[in-house]
Amino acid sequence: MDNKQNNTREWFHGLTALILALFLLGISSGLGVMKNIVDLWGAALAVPEYPAVIMREIFVGWRLWSRDKDFLDTEVKKLRDENALLRRELARLTGEKIYSDDLKSTREKNSRTARITLRAPLSWWNEIRIDKGESDNITQGLPIFYEGYLIGRISSVSLMSSWAELITSSSFMIPAVIEETRELGVVAGDGNGSVFLHYIPAGRGVKSGMRVSTAMIGEQLAPGLPIGKIAGEFSSASEGYATYKIQPGAELSKFYTVNY
Repeated sequence: MDNKQNNTREWFHGLTALILALFLLGISSGLGVMKNIVDLWGAALAVPEYPAVIMREIFVGWRLWSRDKDFLDTEVKKLRDENALLRRELARLTGEKIYSDDLKSTREKNSRTARITLRAPLSWWNEIRIDKGESDNITQGLPIFYEGYLIGRISSVSLMSSWAELITSSSFMIPAVIEETRELGVVAGDGNGSVFLHYIPAGRGVKSGMRVSTAMIGEQLAPGLPIGKIAGEFSSASEGYATYKIQPGAELSKFYTVNY
């Protein structure tokens, strides 16, 4: 009985192995058919995937375009500032007078606009927050403008917003030049809405209405950025230096956007 059962198991295992071998042989010979089925199935799945693929390509293309545009805008700004510096240096050597007002319109055409999102009453004349940040190529120290005139510079940057210090702030101090006389001084605010030009030698023929612009102090704050005009002599120090009040070119009491 046991021998008969063993023989039956052997025949069953052998038959199973034969069937499995024939099945594998059939599959291997039909790989070409399976490939065709897979290809057809892939083509069918590509139809609903097509919009997603197109959107991905558009998004990637837009990111590359935006990155290249930001890079080109930065390079254009550098070239524009270098050109302004060269023009002013040429004017100094030749005696020709080129005022900051002559360069203001060019800067306005190539500037971008940011919206003011916060101007707190307690720091009204000191700082503002704008809706542009690192994602918009804003960097610390970048000058900001209103009506074509310098009104401050970026003091801190986050991803989506930035804070800017205004020229009316008491901690805002930058070298400046009186364009008609080429006298150098320092512009500083008083924290209450007024702007002054300090350390100008007395008796140099400075008059009301003379233009004041930035002197060469760095790559970001280029020379020749218009600030305003002399409004009159404020005080005369005993050391022989005078302080003049400046009338900013931009109206700083109320504004909602800035340019950079």
